[in-house]
Amino acid sequence: MKLLAYFSAFLAETVNLNQTRLGLLEDRVGAITSTLKTDSQIGNLYRTHIPQGSWAHRTIIKPFNNHEFDADFLLHMEEMEDWKPKDYLREVRAAFKRSATYKEKVTKKNRCCRIVYAGDCHVDVVPYITLADGREVIVNYADNEFEDTNPQGFTDWMKEKDGLANGQLRRVIKLLKYVRDYKQTFRVPSVILTTLLGERVQTWHEATRYSDTPTALKTILADLDAWLDLYPLMPPLPDPSCPETTFNHRWNQDQYGNFRNKIKLYSSWVTEAFDEDDKTLSLAAWQRVFGTSFQQPSSVQKSLTAPSGLPTTREARAPYEQYIEEFGFNWKGGHKVRINAQVLPKAGFRHGSLRRLRRVSTFQSLHFTITTDVPEPYDLYWKVRNRGPEATAHGQLRGEITLDEDRSRSRKETTSWKGQHYVEAYIVKDGRVLATDHHDVVIN
Repeated sequence: MKLLAYFSAFLAETVNLNQTRLGLLEDRVGAITSTLKTDSQIGNLYRTHIPQGSWAHRTIIKPFNNHEFDADFLLHMEEMEDWKPKDYLREVRAAFKRSATYKEKVTKKNRCCRIVYAGDCHVDVVPYITLADGREVIVNYADNEFEDTNPQGFTDWMKEKDGLANGQLRRVIKLLKYVRDYKQTFRVPSVILTTLLGERVQTWHEATRYSDTPTALKTILADLDAWLDLYPLMPPLPDPSCPETTFNHRWNQDQYGNFRNKIKLYSSWVTEAFDEDDKTLSLAAWQRVFGTSFQQPSSVQKSLTAPSGLPTTREARAPYEQYIEEFGFNWKGGHKVRINAQVLPKAGFRHGSLRRLRRVSTFQSLHFTITTDVPEPYDLYWKVRNRGPEATAHGQLRGEITLDEDRSRSRKETTSWKGQHYVEAYIVKDGRVLATDHHDVVIN
């Protein structure tokens, strides 16, 4: 059984970090940045600060057994031509050491300075620089090197996937973080967990596969289990917003192998709890996953359907729009495809990765390619869907699904109409859809 009210109560009372502590976090970050902005040595290098990770994605959970929770933010600094990468981290630490408030709270890590509020939380301050050549980087202190990053792109990707999942992806991530911290049977960095779960969200019957929290949890875990089955050895784990950067250095094969085994086990437990028709037996099965804190709510709880503002069904169909579910294919899943979008060079305009640029102007050329773990041969289908008043007025909402007949595994488009559009790709083999991806295209 779904036990929707039980999930609502469990998230509200046990999993979610309460608003008071989130407000205190914001106050602390404000005080930290104020100290850095007024520092005599590096204050003039401050540009802005950007929440990242669980804080930016709104997936922070209440620490288990009153342990500290953690939050990260990027400290955007001016580039100093004569500084080595490690100098940025060293100088930020020195600034904290000059502060009476923080000198006893600061610890230097490999990529951040950590400010510890004992018994409550720690805040990781990550120096972040935009280099003269446009690269966005953070610092690896031990190797004295810059590492590419795309923080806003990752957050945008996360929001995109959460929207496809009717707002349920964030809840699934929180629940799996809780299972990780409660059971302590597997270890996985939150950024890797977010990536692995987000990549499982597919453009296939989204309204039903992600209709509520227990349904989304069962669906995403089953798809993750199927994908992990393909890889006994840890595969490359690229940043969805920055493909040249991988997260593999944050994990190892033993941790990955154990995670793979535990996901198979917990996916089977979730399916058993979901499919059980007897309420008492279903509750016992859910408690095997989450523990006894998952219990009958003390008051009436709001059902965990899509959050306010997020659709539980698709938007109105465009005149010529098609859906891959209507092509007579069956769903198999278990694989991955990723759309890579490049804005092609044009005099006077920005170009490069659309994930990095986030938006593109009209009358630009886009080049879409894919990467996938589905072995050839397979069929690739594309869908381009426009939105907004301009496309509507010109009868250009599009939405047809077309076969990649020349097997170029690529597609070129021109940005003609302002609006938030999207492109989707579907990998089909032997009459079954094995993987899909979705890429927003914002034209202004």
